[in-house]
Amino acid sequence: MSTAPLTIYRPGLAVGRDAQVLHRAATPEFSGWLEHTRPAGGCSRPIRLTGTIAAVDRNTGRITNWLHTDELPDRALYKACGNRRESRCPDCAWVYQGDAYQVVCRGLTGGKGVPASVGQHPVVFSTFTAPSFGPVHHRHVSRHTCAARQRCDCRPAPCRARSTAGTCPHGQPAACFVRHDADDPRLGQPLCLDCYDHAHQVVWNYFSGELWRRTKQAIERHLAALCRKRGIPLVRVVTASGKVRWVPPVRMSHGKVAEMQRRAAVHFHVLLRLDGVDPDDPDALVPPPAGITLDDLEDAIHVAARQITVITPAHPDRPRGWLVAWGEQIDVRRLNTASGELTDGKVAAYLAKYATKATEATGHCSTRLTPATIDDYADPEGDHLARLIDACWHLGRLIHTDTSSGAAAASDRQDSLDAKPNTYGGLRRWAHMLGFGGHFLTKARRYSVTFGQLRDTRATYRRTEDDQPADTITVGILTYIGSGWLTEGDALLANTAAQQRRESRRIGREELAHEGWLIGAAA
Repeated sequence: MSTAPLTIYRPGLAVGRDAQVLHRAATPEFSGWLEHTRPAGGCSRPIRLTGTIAAVDRNTGRITNWLHTDELPDRALYKACGNRRESRCPDCAWVYQGDAYQVVCRGLTGGKGVPASVGQHPVVFSTFTAPSFGPVHHRHVSRHTCAARQRCDCRPAPCRARSTAGTCPHGQPAACFVRHDADDPRLGQPLCLDCYDHAHQVVWNYFSGELWRRTKQAIERHLAALCRKRGIPLVRVVTASGKVRWVPPVRMSHGKVAEMQRRAAVHFHVLLRLDGVDPDDPDALVPPPAGITLDDLEDAIHVAARQITVITPAHPDRPRGWLVAWGEQIDVRRLNTASGELTDGKVAAYLAKYATKATEATGHCSTRLTPATIDDYADPEGDHLARLIDACWHLGRLIHTDTSSGAAAASDRQDSLDAKPNTYGGLRRWAHMLGFGGHFLTKARRYSVTFGQLRDTRATYRRTEDDQPADTITVGILTYIGSGWLTEGDALLANTAAQQRRESRRIGREELAHEGWLIGAAA
């Protein structure tokens, strides 16, 4: 199947781009093309599809309209790539960030199918950090005097001031007296690369999801024990299959975002909300029993964070496995206090922002690594990131058993027979993520709405906006033919039009909000 040629975007092609813009804008079909590309307008690399699109009556199953993409502009259907990473596609990440904000915020205040009563449930904002794998350069401000942390200009303390520190076993200084700026490239870099435990860090990233799962279970067990101690009875629940279960009267719902630190270790920002259990409707969101308070939730978090650890499976490089535990800095804060530092909106915006990030903070950004590309990034004697990637690739290798003769395998087939599954094999798959293979935004099932519900609502709105009958569904039989705009001029036109539409919507929302404020003030 042939695909249309793509133009490689280079700054030196500015003249060619202008000619492409003029050529496209001068065609009689320009308005139709602009409307046709509207769903993908703003996307950096939209997906191009070919095939047929049919409108089907929902009641009778009869096809009321039939269209082939050869009849459309550029003989293709454009669809936004939907990438959540801001570094890959800012426009699609902007849409994802808006959905992430709704997912997080609705679990705090209600709305979009979530009852408003959840705003009265106890909730805390917790940060779980990784332990130290070796000293790194860092910036610490002991007391902030700035108005906004995003534009903090406070004077930091010395990085690692040590009056008696000499050198490490490898001859590197064990102290640093520099007051690092916020954009100092040395931040997050080890003081000594040879002292730093890169293997332990990538293993921690890899098993951090399991550590969080066990921690949440421990928090729920701690709260259930408090209920028994205080005489709060279990709740009788009948499952969908008719079985009777007795469950604790309190359960915990969470929304979690992973953030990659500059040292390339993951830590988690988690919203933890206490819910009760309704015996008549187990899926209903009801307040927890009066005997369980925010103080109890905070205590449960600290107890679980101190006690829960994971011992990883044995590895030839580490027969006893690695210890995976939380770091010493476990921060637990309450929302909507008198200080106003943490509100529902601020926390939701903060988590939504990090949902569009990945490894950009570390300075590394690549697609999934393969044996053909690994040598471009991994180096056991290289810098911090190169050693982390090399540790992922090395620990994820095939593990061979010893043969009775001690001779090497004679063929690739024999290599596969002598190899046994490696629990750490996923480290190679996630080497480009420095070992972390989890989702950057996760939540409990009952916490809030889902991304799928938000997408369905948006699709329904678009069908209504296009005057599509409610009893008609669209069925497409489409094939992928390529990605990206056909020319740099097309990208400029489509993205500019999308930016203008977005700015128009923003101004409209501000006008409506101002009009509502005027009506309220007059009343």
